[in-house]
Amino acid sequence: MNALAVLVGGLAGTGLRLGIDSLLPHTSPGTFPLSTLLINVTGSFVLALLVARAWPTAPGWLRFGLGTGLLGSFTTFSALIVSLVQLSFEFPAIAVLYLGASLVLGLGAAWIGLRLGGRRPASITVDE
Repeated sequence: MNALAVLVGGLAGTGLRLGIDSLLPHTSPGTFPLSTLLINVTGSFVLALLVARAWPTAPGWLRFGLGTGLLGSFTTFSALIVSLVQLSFEFPAIAVLYLGASLVLGLGAAWIGLRLGGRRPASITVDE
């Protein structure tokens, strides 16, 4: 059941990511990867909100489907790193800005999601 939930969530998350990447492409060299930044910040917020609000009572298959599947395929560390490396070759200042924005906005979004979900960030425990 968990594997099926991850598969279905992964299909949905990949489709959402493709849609946003199509709306905000960054294919030419030196173009700021806005879609990747928005996707990762949004995913950080949504996952934190779910962890704070739904995880305590959600069944395992739902946590796997939404967390690992949907949001795991929607957000990607590899897309962030590839964009960062590509930018760093020709536009190192933009690469530094992109890395800083990704870290600050991602952490901020996660913090806000946890707070809105009713949980203090320090009280989160990892299970599974």
